[in-house]
Amino acid sequence: MTAASIPGVIETDQVTDADEKAMMKFLGAYNHAKAGPEGVRPLGLLLRPAADAPIEGGVVAWSWYDWLHIAFVYLPESLRGAGLGRKLLQRAEAIARERGCHGMWLDTFSFQARGFYEKLGFSVFAEIEDYPPGHSRFFLRKRLDRLG
Repeated sequence: MTAASIPGVIETDQVTDADEKAMMKFLGAYNHAKAGPEGVRPLGLLLRPAADAPIEGGVVAWSWYDWLHIAFVYLPESLRGAGLGRKLLQRAEAIARERGCHGMWLDTFSFQARGFYEKLGFSVFAEIEDYPPGHSRFFLRKRLDRLG
């Protein structure tokens, strides 16, 4: 069965920002009705060498439902290994605690920074094998409350 054979369904590989926002609105309303307000708050710890310079990396995260989801972490090769990544994640954790978060979570591929996150107290709670082919995708969390 294809989407073309489902009345009212449009199949596309051109999902727009407006499409995503509409879906987020629907899911947000449903989640709010079931679990209460999400309390979504963005967090950016962005590397910018000068005020007018482009961003070179950093951390982008969102706190919601009392957890901090770290969505993106990137450091240019030239800045790796000097402790900056650790400092950024420690700052993100401090902000998560200030916001009353119970924990933090993120995902990483096997060819990325799993060991780095584990050194910071994160532990794997799920793995998707062969994603991408020949690798794995790991989901890690770190409890910040007494349940940790």
